[in-house]
Amino acid sequence: MTKIAVLVSGGGTNLQALLDAQAGGRLTAGKISLVISSKPDAYALKRAENAGVPAVVCDRKALGSQEAFEQAIMVALASYGIDMIVLAGFMSILSKSFTDVWPERIINVHPSLIPSFCGEGYYGLRVHEAALARGVKVTGATVHFVNEIPDGGRIIAQKPVAVKPGDTPESLQLRVMQEAEWVILPLAVQAVAEAIAKRKGGVQ
Repeated sequence: MTKIAVLVSGGGTNLQALLDAQAGGRLTAGKISLVISSKPDAYALKRAENAGVPAVVCDRKALGSQEAFEQAIMVALASYGIDMIVLAGFMSILSKSFTDVWPERIINVHPSLIPSFCGEGYYGLRVHEAALARGVKVTGATVHFVNEIPDGGRIIAQKPVAVKPGDTPESLQLRVMQEAEWVILPLAVQAVAEAIAKRKGGVQ
């Protein structure tokens, strides 16, 4: 069984999608064993508590530097024997020294069809604002491996979502979450967790 840590910064809707997939028997190759939040007031921490999942706060501001922040995360990951990391609304970019320790074991969900509307500065509503400003007719979500380049790792899964007349950034954000992110993220986590378990040789 692949032990999964989910890194969050906010409401935790994608965390909830993974918890629901696990409860519903759609995520079986891995177990959500830890939630790490970069903010002490993130609602995602409540979702973890409700699901009985251990949670740790690594407060970036309080820790004072990127190095101390990443070291605190590493300590938490090691203490829970984590095999795989899922970034789910995690608002901090991880350094090359961090991502190199976890090759093809960190995945992220991004609310566009990469390579459109991605990279540094494209997060949250900004992505959907940019898509609407450009006038695209189709957007969607992408799950990809994480490296030191924002949204730069190899793509695992994508799902398109139609842009409708009259869409606002908020309405488009919600539809992309419901129709794409919450669908492909559990599938991608299942596939990557299976691959990691095979590489471990099936050792628990």
